[in-house]
Amino acid sequence: MTANQGIALVERDEDGVDKAFRSDVLAGLQQTQKAIPARWLYDDAGSQLFEDITSLEEYYPTRAETQILEARKDEFRRLIGADRAVVEFGSGSSVKTPLLLEAIAPAAYVPLDISGDFLRQSSAALAKKFPGLPVLPVEADFMKQVTLPAEVEEMRKLGFFPGSTIGNMVARTAVDLLRSMRATLGGTEGERPLLLIGMDLVKDVAVLEAAYDDARGVTAEFNLNLVRRINRELDGTIPVDDFVHRAIWNDDFSRIEMHLEAKCDMDFEVCEQRFSMAAGETIHTENSHKFSPRSANLLLLAGGWTPMARWTDDKDRFSVILAEASEHRNAP
Repeated sequence: MTANQGIALVERDEDGVDKAFRSDVLAGLQQTQKAIPARWLYDDAGSQLFEDITSLEEYYPTRAETQILEARKDEFRRLIGADRAVVEFGSGSSVKTPLLLEAIAPAAYVPLDISGDFLRQSSAALAKKFPGLPVLPVEADFMKQVTLPAEVEEMRKLGFFPGSTIGNMVARTAVDLLRSMRATLGGTEGERPLLLIGMDLVKDVAVLEAAYDDARGVTAEFNLNLVRRINRELDGTIPVDDFVHRAIWNDDFSRIEMHLEAKCDMDFEVCEQRFSMAAGETIHTENSHKFSPRSANLLLLAGGWTPMARWTDDKDRFSVILAEASEHRNAP
C-alpha cells in the first residue's frame, strides 16, 4: 500500500510563498531583539539537516527517546490499546515512529507537517514499511487546529509529539499548541484522545550546549539554512557567510537558545524591506526548554491534558509522557 498523496492546508500567495513565513520573518527582523520562530528552520533542507543532527554523538535526545520507545512497547500497548488513529505532529522519524506503530497496531497514521516534500517522502517510506496501514499525510501548520482526513473522523485518536519539540516554545505558545492539539484530535467525554509526548530534562550545561553546537558543525548549518531559505523564498540579500551559530544556556528560563550572530555591521533586504544589524547583534532562532517532572506536568495540565504515565531513559536524560485529554476541552 502506498501513502495517500495527502492534503495541503498551508496558505500560499500567487508566487507560492508561505504567507505565515513571510509575515513571521518580516515581523521578527523589525524587533529590537530580532527573532524568527523555530518552526521555519524546517524546510526540506532543514528537515534533512535535523535528521542528520539526530545521529550525532553529541545529540542525545533521539537515542534516549528511542531507548524508551523500544523498552516500553508492552506498556504502550496496554495503556494505549490498538486500533487508534495515530496523529503525529511533525513528519515521522525513520526510527521513532515505526517503534510506536509496531507497539500499538494502529488503525491509521496521519502525519502533519509544514514541509510538504519531506512529509511525502517520510510518509511513503512508512507506508512501504507498514503495507496494511492507511497513511494519510496532511501538509499543514500544526500550530493551529487542523481538520483531519475524513477516513479517521470516527476513530479513537492518539496524538504523537516526539523529540521535545514542545520545548521550542515559550510557555504561552506551548499551552496554545497543546490546546489546539486537543481540538484537532477531537473526541467525546466518553472517549477522550490520548497524547504521547517527548520532553527533554534539565541536565549538565556542558552536555546541553554540546548537543546544540556539535563538533562537525551540522547544527550550525541547520541554523544558517534559515538565512538561505529567507534569501531563496523571500528575495533576501542577507550575507550568510557573515553570521556565526551560537548555542547558549539561559538558566533563568531553563533553556538552550540558538542565535545567529552578525560578525560585522551589515545592511540587507527581505521582500524589498531594508534591515540593518550591528556586529555582535543576533537573530534568535530557537529555544529548547528543558523540564523537570513537575514543570512538565504543569505545562500539560495548563494545555488541557492530564498526565497518566511517565518514562525516562536509563540515564534520566529524557522523558516520554502519556496524557489524556482533560474532561473539559478548555479546562486548565
